[in-house]
Amino acid sequence: MSGLVATPLTAAAFAPYGDVLEAGGEVFREINQGRCRRYHDLATLDFDDGRAGVSLFHAELRAMPCELELMERHPQGSQCFVPMGGSEYLVAVAPDDGGKPGPVTAFRARGDQAVNYRRGTWHAVLTPLAGPGLFAVIDRIGEGANLEEHWFDVPVLVVG
Repeated sequence: MSGLVATPLTAAAFAPYGDVLEAGGEVFREINQGRCRRYHDLATLDFDDGRAGVSLFHAELRAMPCELELMERHPQGSQCFVPMGGSEYLVAVAPDDGGKPGPVTAFRARGDQAVNYRRGTWHAVLTPLAGPGLFAVIDRIGEGANLEEHWFDVPVLVVG
C-alpha cells in the first residue's frame, strides 16, 4: 500500500507550521524550591481579537493507515493541542496553495509532545492513534468565523 509516510515529529521539521512543545533539554527554570522544572514560553499564541480559551477535546481513536478526508485552518488565531493521556497521535499539515491545502506532510507525535499550529495553517482534524484521545486545546474564543475546511476529492492516505 503506498501513501504518505508519517515521520517522527521534530521541532525543526514542524517549524514552518508552528511550535512543538516538549519538556526536555537544558533550557528550563527551577521553581517550587528546586522540585520542578519550568520549560518556559514554548508556543506563540497569536489571535486577531478575542481571548485565549482552554477547552477539552475527546476524539475517537483512529488506526494506521489513515485516510485524511479534510483539512482545516483557523484564520483568526493559532491553535494548540496538548495530549492528556500520553498517547501517540497523528499530525498532518500543509502550506496554503491559493486558499486550499498544498502538499501534505505527516508526523507521528509522541504522547509527551504538544503542537501549536500557527494562525492560518492547514492541518488535519484531531487524530489520536492510541487511547484515550483526550486533549487540552488552547485557542481563540471570540466573535466571527475562525474555521475554514477543505474536503479532498480523493482522501490522502497516511501510512507508517
